[in-house]
Amino acid sequence: MAGIFKLLSLVLFVALMSKVTYQQGCDIRNIKIAQVATGSKAGGKPEWKVTITNDCKCTQTQIKLSCSGFQSAEPVDPSILSKNGDVCLLVNGGPIFGFQTTVTFNYAADSQCPFKPVDSIVSCS
Repeated sequence: MAGIFKLLSLVLFVALMSKVTYQQGCDIRNIKIAQVATGSKAGGKPEWKVTITNDCKCTQTQIKLSCSGFQSAEPVDPSILSKNGDVCLLVNGGPIFGFQTTVTFNYAADSQCPFKPVDSIVSCS
């Protein structure tokens, strides 16, 4: 009986530690940004497609990107990307759910904007 109790205690301990370790492993670095030229033009400027991926199993909200100098010759849906100074908020601060969930948008500019993730809130359950 004592052996079963010890085994169950060990399993519970490992499960709890795994969850804590896993949650601690997710942060803003799990937000990945890729950009490619679409080959199209808008307003006489090259169009870029941005794909933002959450590669953490946890949901991330309030995702903020540095977007200094960002201007687009074509409108970007403000429910996907809204700019306030040099910071852009993704999906109105709403969630990008777990692993490999993506958000995409296009913009037109002479060159790529150096978007960089700077802040988010991680929620694991």
